[in-house]
Amino acid sequence: MILFVFEGRDDKTYFESIKQLFFPEKSDTFVCTYNSNIYSLYSKLNAHDALNGLLEVDTVSVLREILLEKGDNTLENIREDEVSEIYLFFDYDFQERGGTLEENNRKLQAMLNFFMDETGNGLLFINYPMVESLRYTKELPDKDYWKYTVTRKRCQEERFKHQVYEFSFYGGNLEHLILTVKPADDVDRIREKTDMVKINWCHLIVMNVSKANYICSNKNEVPDEVNCQVEIFDNQLAKYVETEECKVAILNAFPIFMFNYFGRKIIERL
Repeated sequence: MILFVFEGRDDKTYFESIKQLFFPEKSDTFVCTYNSNIYSLYSKLNAHDALNGLLEVDTVSVLREILLEKGDNTLENIREDEVSEIYLFFDYDFQERGGTLEENNRKLQAMLNFFMDETGNGLLFINYPMVESLRYTKELPDKDYWKYTVTRKRCQEERFKHQVYEFSFYGGNLEHLILTVKPADDVDRIREKTDMVKINWCHLIVMNVSKANYICSNKNEVPDEVNCQVEIFDNQLAKYVETEECKVAILNAFPIFMFNYFGRKIIERL
């Protein structure tokens, strides 16, 4: 069983599209929505002394405990030995006012170092600044995607979700990412829609993986292997966040996860 842990409902919606299009034969995926941010999860893990290595912690048990506190029994009957891989998806949220930026960066660094292995504690993927970065594009493929950044100040003054709506070629429409089948659609039309959405996801994979490589090595091209999440975070801090402008390079975790999971074969159709 593969466990996917998401910050919120939007993440789950995007993943369901990925699962439908790229994991059609897999029936052992299990989805869990956390409904809180990465800094909340940090606090819970820290309370278990997990992040300082003082105590060996079972990620499934900790998540089960957190969810049960919220009245969610999603993981109640799932045992650790049933889960072969764990993937977590959370937002950077550098506009978060619950702590200083320095404190939140330190917490996220600890989380990335803890969640480094999908077959161990789990593998954490980060959206910069939020999951809506997936839609921060002009018409796909967007050759300028590697240039896009957003400042912390702007994210604090105007919700990033609103910025995405105003900036995106697609506005609030998600049909370019989520397969929508209508009663009048025949087999050929469904196939046409499926191919269109798949190709758009492949464009997003190339764009995000290339941008991650640019963030880390100044080369806007698909690397042989995906840059690790710790390396991306360290370079985001050094080149964007910890500068006078205090900005972040817009980047989405789902395409990077897909390249990490499937390798180069996922983009062969382009």
